[in-house]
Amino acid sequence: MLRELRIENLLVIERAELRLGEGLNAITGETGAGKTVLAHSLDLLMGGKARSQSVRPGAEEAWVEGVFDLPEGLLGAPEFSELAERLPDDADEVILGRRVSTSGRTAAFVGGRAASVADLKLLGSRMLAFYGQHEHRKLTISTAQTDVLDGFVGSDHLALRQRYQEAHRECVRLASELDELHERDGSRERDLDLCRFELSEIEQVAPDPAEAAELLTERERLRHAEGLREAATGAHASTAGTDEDGGGAVSALAQAEALLQGVAGVDTGLDAIAERLGALTVELGDIASELRDYLDRIDLDPERLTVVEERLEAIDRLQRKHGGSIDSVLAHAEHCRAEVERLESAEERDAEVKAALAEAEAGREKLGKRLSRGRKEAAAPLAAAVAKELERLAMPGATLEVVLEPFGAGYGPQGREAVELRLSPNPGIDPAPLRDAASGGELSRVMLALTGLGQRAGADTLVFDEIDAGVGGNTARIVGERLRALGGERQVICITHLPQVASLATTHFRLEKDIAGERATATVQRLEGEDVVVEIRRMLGGESADEAATRHARELLAAA
Repeated sequence: MLRELRIENLLVIERAELRLGEGLNAITGETGAGKTVLAHSLDLLMGGKARSQSVRPGAEEAWVEGVFDLPEGLLGAPEFSELAERLPDDADEVILGRRVSTSGRTAAFVGGRAASVADLKLLGSRMLAFYGQHEHRKLTISTAQTDVLDGFVGSDHLALRQRYQEAHRECVRLASELDELHERDGSRERDLDLCRFELSEIEQVAPDPAEAAELLTERERLRHAEGLREAATGAHASTAGTDEDGGGAVSALAQAEALLQGVAGVDTGLDAIAERLGALTVELGDIASELRDYLDRIDLDPERLTVVEERLEAIDRLQRKHGGSIDSVLAHAEHCRAEVERLESAEERDAEVKAALAEAEAGREKLGKRLSRGRKEAAAPLAAAVAKELERLAMPGATLEVVLEPFGAGYGPQGREAVELRLSPNPGIDPAPLRDAASGGELSRVMLALTGLGQRAGADTLVFDEIDAGVGGNTARIVGERLRALGGERQVICITHLPQVASLATTHFRLEKDIAGERATATVQRLEGEDVVVEIRRMLGGESADEAATRHARELLAAA
């Protein structure tokens, strides 16, 4: 169950903390006081969509946090293995958190550690079931009606449906692959020839990034070989001299070094200069030697330049054709190899897919028949259980008919049939689909009748956001009693405008909105004693001096 709910800077609520109790928790307040903000906060904890507009004006972020009791054995399930690692082995509660910034970015937390929104959806949906203001309208959708029947059958049936859905997805996938194989059969040879040609073209050139870099350097050297030779020849002559007249910088430095060596040891300052001059002579000699080696290596071969140019052009042509880089060319070659292998084995793959599809369809058929059998066996018991509940909810004589419409030989995502719930709100009226037969108030009561009959039965906390809309008078009291009865089995949180419902609550919270200047602020207060009487009187439309309304409020509370 939900023990605590803390909210900061969410729409009109600046700060609120609710310590919820067992049984029926009622949340009331004037229209516009912010009751829907509480519903929104719970939706966020269940991984619902967050919007930047949810942040209270003037604040940088909104924060919602809920402290839940951990259902026994929940974290032992395989799907919760990763979440279980974040909590102590003896944990008996877990804290879910959600932060929303003004930029629209959100963060989720489980047990104080960062988590994903998917984690909140997975964990939150197992602990809390939410019935929003328009949740009952979803009952008019066929898939939702199928969910109702399947939930009534039980957890084993739901596990069976999960297996069926996996089998159905595999059938769809294999059928799609087979269609693709058949569609490509006509163009297979053309595609195979193209892939072989492009692969051969790349393999003949065999481009290599390191080689391409070396070729670019060599091409520049070959293009400027004459200028490089002239520069190196002149530099060598300046340093080592020429064969005819000798001279050069090396010879001059050697003469200077010899002169200084003649007076070595006389003046330490001059000795230091002589030492530096000697090192310079050695270095310049090395440079002259390297220039000679460079001249021996320099190549004026125009034929080699042609070869390099052609090689680079072949590499560049492949790059322009296949993505602009050698890496993309090599990646395309790998793709062609894979395509050649796939296309060459297409006939073999066709046979493999046909066999796999036949096996998958046989498995789906077997699961589908079991699914259909479970639904047929549960249809009448569900209809009887709902009729019984509707009688308690002031709809005597109302009946619900569960109709299974087969798809013929076809299969859908949820089985071999569609489920349609048909309601007869009064005796003598033919059952009709919910969307046609039920008013808003009747749909609310049908929704309430279905609650606890298997639908979302795993959640320990049930939240109703004004599901009592459209009912009043004695019916409102009956709805309240049904909610209180549910509170005997699980925790119930009901956002309501009906005094008949609120008077039956074990725990009562009131939202009040205060407008100071241009900004509204809502506060949440837990009511006890006389404050509950005052709130029930307000809900009845009475003022503080209205003794009749006060007496009526006390009577409602006393009757609870």
